[in-house]
Amino acid sequence: MKLASLKHPDATRGNATQGRDGRLVVVSNDLAWYADASHIAPTLQAALDDWDRLSIDLKNLSTDLEHEMIPMRRFHEHDAESPLPRAYQWADGSAYVNHVALVRQARAAEMPDSFWHDPLMYQGGSDGFLGPRDPIPLADEAWGCDMEGEVVVVTGDVPLGASRDEALAAILLVGLTNDVSLRNLIPGELGKGFGFFQSKPASAFSPVFVTPDALGDWWKDGKLHRKLMVDLNGQPLGRAEAGEDMTFDFGTLVAHAAKTRKLGAGTIVGSGTVSNRGPDGGPGKSVAEGGVGYSCLAEVRTIETIQGGKPVTPFLKKGDTVRIWAEDDKRHPIFGVIEQTVE
Repeated sequence: MKLASLKHPDATRGNATQGRDGRLVVVSNDLAWYADASHIAPTLQAALDDWDRLSIDLKNLSTDLEHEMIPMRRFHEHDAESPLPRAYQWADGSAYVNHVALVRQARAAEMPDSFWHDPLMYQGGSDGFLGPRDPIPLADEAWGCDMEGEVVVVTGDVPLGASRDEALAAILLVGLTNDVSLRNLIPGELGKGFGFFQSKPASAFSPVFVTPDALGDWWKDGKLHRKLMVDLNGQPLGRAEAGEDMTFDFGTLVAHAAKTRKLGAGTIVGSGTVSNRGPDGGPGKSVAEGGVGYSCLAEVRTIETIQGGKPVTPFLKKGDTVRIWAEDDKRHPIFGVIEQTVE
């Protein structure tokens, strides 16, 4: 089952009028059609709050849509909000420790052994996300704007102290995100010893979120086993395998988040930047060089620093366009496409 939230034509972002959380729809597997689901739940958050009961009706609606038994309309990704336009919680991990290791190597910083056993995680701003086709607002290019292609999950209620298996069972939806980062603001913030804030502006999520059962074998052991496709200005930047080199699966990440607090339905947990090692265990190569490339510019710049002493690739500039998606076996997007231009 695939779910999306459509923008209300009479609602503007940030306006307190009805429509801030979008209108829930069920989307066909090929992302071509949708059926209104607001008679079941007005928003995705409302569905998540009563998932055990309402998911049955939503799944029946999805089946009817696939069999063209109900009224349906064309689904246009430009009309979609992020499936959760705002969420009670957005916690982003760093499951691909290869990415962390490369970044630390570039600045000659020692990598604590605990990073391989205890996930890194920060709590991001969740009061408003960008739509999957909304522009990325950037006031100053000197801030070092970067994309981060990631996989995300959405949970139901997770009890405090949940085990990995309990956490896995609580995962209700899977999707993608562009976790925008302002790289040049990060060192100053981390130097204060109090974490990210200004360096982590609003993220965007894929047009649809998908239930794990609908992913079949692509969802296994708490990982999405598909390539994460990342393009920059029409050129391939990343084709990393999301199911490989993932040190911490999503069950482990969700359990980590729930160690000292329960998680409410609608909590979004991210994987961190998807990153693969090279065949020799070292830094990977670009797509142009026959490698799987990179899911963010920071990793490109890191490898340039390791190999040449300094970064060459610039961060995002106004007018740059980023595309992030994952494909099925017929090369059709599974979650739709995040496509954003820096403005």
